[in-house]
Amino acid sequence: MKRSILNSAFLLGAVIFVSACKPKKEIVVAPPTKTETKTDNSKAEALTLLNSKQLKFNTLSLKAKATLDIAGDANDVTMNFKMKDKETIWVSITALGGMAEVARALITPDSIKIMNRMKSEYLKKPFSYIYNFTNKQVNFNTLQAVLTGNAMGEFLTAESDVKQENGVWVVSGSKSELDYKLLFNTLFKVAETNLNDAKNGQALKVTYTDYQKLNESLFPSALQIKTLSKAKRINIDLQFVKIDGNVPVDFPFNVPKRFTVVK
Repeated sequence: MKRSILNSAFLLGAVIFVSACKPKKEIVVAPPTKTETKTDNSKAEALTLLNSKQLKFNTLSLKAKATLDIAGDANDVTMNFKMKDKETIWVSITALGGMAEVARALITPDSIKIMNRMKSEYLKKPFSYIYNFTNKQVNFNTLQAVLTGNAMGEFLTAESDVKQENGVWVVSGSKSELDYKLLFNTLFKVAETNLNDAKNGQALKVTYTDYQKLNESLFPSALQIKTLSKAKRINIDLQFVKIDGNVPVDFPFNVPKRFTVVK
């Protein structure tokens, strides 16, 4: 696996981010849209409803089968995620059926740390490093929302345009050169997130499917991330095979002395 693939995969995870295995938990089927949908809901009522469906958690432990496609070069890997809400995202990428770890990342609101075990290299940067790849409106909470199937909270506000289209809610608007559009399903969970920064040639599309119950809320069993930054395209398909909420987690990240620090 090439160095560019590993670095780009982790940087994508820091910026925002398939197998036949299926989660054991039962999928919650979204009810069909109604041919006649009431549209007299006020914006405030709609936003209250959508915010009430956000996943609330203290910690998460996730395992996913993933396909990483970096500029047409695709690799199948296993990705393990551990999270503490609003504080930490830990990611481990393994190959060979999960037998060999090739890279590890630790992301906080302040910093990004990446170990490339195949190259014995270590990268440590402030969180702002991701702005080389995405709009400055993207922050740690944005990334965590992408990975957990939550709507980005900064867009569920009265400043957004909130309306119903074809029986489902759509939230859209612009913020500091970033155009956004969130499409919800009939479970009032995000089905698709679109971010577009035309000035800087950056775009992100995330699609969610097969929601299942977790902590009295819903979590997507599968998600697909497509990003464009200038001419670089990255696609990631994640199929979660293990989803545990509010369990004990740790974030091991010990850099061997032999590793070279990447400037």
